[in-house]
Amino acid sequence: MTGTVLITGAASFIGHACARRLLQQGWRVVGIDNLNDYYNPALKEARLADLAQHPQAAQFTFHRLDLADLPALTALVLAERPSVVIHLAAQAGVRYGMQAQQPYLHSNLIGHFNVLQVSKALADAGSPLQHLLYASSSSVYGNREDDSAGFLETDNVSTPASLYAATKVADEALSHAWAAQFGTPLTGLRFFTVYGPWGRPDMSPLLFLGALHRGEEIQLFNHGDLWRDFTYIDDIVEAVVRLIPKPATTAVPHTLYNLGNQQPTRLDAYLATLEQVTGLTARVAKVPRPATEVYRTAANTAKLKAAVGWAPYTPLPQGLAALNDWYVAHRGLLA
Repeated sequence: MTGTVLITGAASFIGHACARRLLQQGWRVVGIDNLNDYYNPALKEARLADLAQHPQAAQFTFHRLDLADLPALTALVLAERPSVVIHLAAQAGVRYGMQAQQPYLHSNLIGHFNVLQVSKALADAGSPLQHLLYASSSSVYGNREDDSAGFLETDNVSTPASLYAATKVADEALSHAWAAQFGTPLTGLRFFTVYGPWGRPDMSPLLFLGALHRGEEIQLFNHGDLWRDFTYIDDIVEAVVRLIPKPATTAVPHTLYNLGNQQPTRLDAYLATLEQVTGLTARVAKVPRPATEVYRTAANTAKLKAAVGWAPYTPLPQGLAALNDWYVAHRGLLA
C-alpha cells in the first residue's frame, strides 16, 4: 500500500521517523509542522535536513503550518489529496502544563479538531481518507499501580493526572464521535514512553544522557520508584506502518491500540542501564514525585499483536546503546 500520506508534526521525533520509513516504502510524504520553540527548534530543523538527504527526498514536501489555521490547513489538504493522514502534531509534555496551559488547547484540542474537519472536507470533495491515525498517549490511563495484566485499551480513562493527558482523552472521545457521525476510519495510537535517536530533549533518556556525559546531577523522581514502559522508536514506526492498512471495520470505525514494549522498568534500574551502556557514573539526587507524574505505565499489546501479528520488543539496553551513540555524534543539536 502506497500513495500520498500527510504527516502532521513531521519535524517531531516520531513524525521524522515515520516519514523516513514511509519514504523508503515508496510513499509520497507531505509533512507539516509549526516548528514551535517548546524545545530547541534547531533539532526540528535538523530532522527536516535529515529528510532532505533521504534517498527518496524528492517524494517529500514540507509546509510550515499551524494546525489551528483551519483555512490554510484545508487548502493544503485539498490540494494534496492524501489517502492517509498520520496526525502526530501536539503540545507534548506533562510537566509543562504546570507552567503554560494555552498551548494544550491550541494544539491538542483545536488542532486535533481541525484535522478531523479537513478529513470531512476531503470526503465532501470526493476524496475520502482511507485511514486517519492519530497520536494518543499512555498518560490517558492516569495514576495506576495495579498492572498485573498491563493496561488494556478497554480500561477506564476518566481520571487523567495532567492537562496533557486530559487533552488526549478528549481527542479520543472527539475521534470516536466523529467516526460515529461521519464514518471516517480513525485509529488512536497510545504511545508508551518513546525513546531513541533524534528523540525529544525534554524526556528523561536524553536529559539523563546529557547529565551523565556532562557530570551533572540527575534528579530521580519518587526516589527512583517510578516505572515506565520504554519503547524504542523503530518499534513505534513498525507498529504505525503495519496499522496503516488496518482501519477499523466496526460499525463505528474508530479503534485504539497500545504501542508499548510490555517491559516496565523502574526508574533507578533504567538509570543503571544508562550507566552501563555509557560507562559513566551518575550523580543522583532522589527527589519527591511531581503531581503530574503517574506511578507506572505498562502496555498490554495483545490487541496490536492480534491485528498485525507483531508487537514492540527491542530490549532497553540495546535501544539505549543506540541512543547513546546518536547522542555522542549529535550532542551539538541539544545545546
